[in-house]
Amino acid sequence: MYSIRKKAKAISIFLAFSLLLISVPHRPALAAIIPTETLIDMARAQEARDHVNSILAREDVKAAFTAQGINPLEAKERVDALSNAEIINLADQIDQLPAGGSTLETVLIVALIVFLVLLFTDLMGWTDIFPFVKK
Repeated sequence: MYSIRKKAKAISIFLAFSLLLISVPHRPALAAIIPTETLIDMARAQEARDHVNSILAREDVKAAFTAQGINPLEAKERVDALSNAEIINLADQIDQLPAGGSTLETVLIVALIVFLVLLFTDLMGWTDIFPFVKK
């Protein structure tokens, strides 16, 4: 009888502890419908990340980063840390930027073209703008 009480006491402590754990309030799993816009934004953000990472993987971009004192691995880590909205915005800005050159070069080219047109019209005798042109 004593051995049965000893075993029953151990079992009853185990069962009491188990019931205590079961009765502890827990947070139930919540399920919700995911809006279509969220899925589209997630897919668009992944495409933007892939696009920016492909640009960062190019050797000329890595060389430009290194020339300016930026570690290419650190730049990649910073891009990976961007939120979905930020990475989409960055990819859109990259796509809208001109493919090289600067504003100064553009202004100089336009000024050269205007000068050549005025010089041509002065040589043809249609205008009299430049005094160094002999007619």
